[in-house]
Amino acid sequence: MPAAERRRLVQAALALAVVCGAALLGGLASGSDGWSWPAGLAHDPVLRAIVFDIRLPRTLGAWLVGALLGLAGAIAQGLFRNPLADPYLLGTAAGSSLAVVAVLTAAAALGAGSAGAPGAGVADLARRGIEGGQGLRVLADLGLAAAAFCGAALGMLLTLTLSRGARHTARLLLAGVVVGVLLMAVSDLLTTAYPQALRARQGFLLGSTGYVGWGGVVLLAAGLAVALPWAWRLARVLDALALGEDAARSLGLDLGRLRITLIGLMALATGLAVSQAGLIAFVGLVAPHIVRRSVTASHRVLLAASAATGGVLLLAADLLARTLLSPQELPVGVLTAVLGGGYLLWLLQRSGERA
Repeated sequence: MPAAERRRLVQAALALAVVCGAALLGGLASGSDGWSWPAGLAHDPVLRAIVFDIRLPRTLGAWLVGALLGLAGAIAQGLFRNPLADPYLLGTAAGSSLAVVAVLTAAAALGAGSAGAPGAGVADLARRGIEGGQGLRVLADLGLAAAAFCGAALGMLLTLTLSRGARHTARLLLAGVVVGVLLMAVSDLLTTAYPQALRARQGFLLGSTGYVGWGGVVLLAAGLAVALPWAWRLARVLDALALGEDAARSLGLDLGRLRITLIGLMALATGLAVSQAGLIAFVGLVAPHIVRRSVTASHRVLLAASAATGGVLLLAADLLARTLLSPQELPVGVLTAVLGGGYLLWLLQRSGERA
């Protein structure tokens, strides 16, 4: 790597670390009453509980969810050699939505009054469980978070089955589109039959980090600790794919097996993020774009930097969602969609001016 490019990379890393640190501190100071630094933690048990049991896990959870989505987006864009690829491309979003709706409608059919509680988030419902008889306790033990993760894995498996593996990129993308449309249609049919689940499903689709607790933080951190080093080891495969499939095969790479592994990592990262925060739009798509516009580097640097950038993006969006209309809170998924869509429109306008 040239010295100038290495210097730019160091500067970008330092800037990202400063922004991340400031956002983490902002997460501790942001509450329902606006911005206030929590002074007197040692003497106020209520304030200590608010900071360490609510604000801190939410802040860390937002960063971890964004990091997993940024990593999954970088893998998807490198795997498909398409800068518009995102983590939800292969049916994971539709699978998660269907699994959540299936649990909610099953609870509604068995008479659980809390299944469609207004504004209930997926992690909140998973933590509270679904109250009722023995059959409902089984659903409570399963939890919506587990259902969302399993649904994401199911959507990915259906896509791989329909495309007959991962050998052909075009067939894989087409299968992902078909599976996504089919599963979302089934989800719509279920909510039509049991409208009690509609509001909870809407909360899941809009996304929220407000119900991430310490258990979710541990789960997200464990997933990132597994996915990031594994993706780092396979980064050279993405470098080879950037030269074309024929060039990658000439290097002796088993593209079918390696694609399956990369798709599995993408499903793991996406499924964990979705299971804890619902569907967060555009973070996985925008984070790799920002990294590529800042530095020119191999996929090893791109994967790690995209994870860090995704974490900072979602954490910043979460702070805005908490404080823009305080004490009312905006769905963070809506905010990321507006900001991410605006960023991509700006990029398109600039590219059109250059052309």
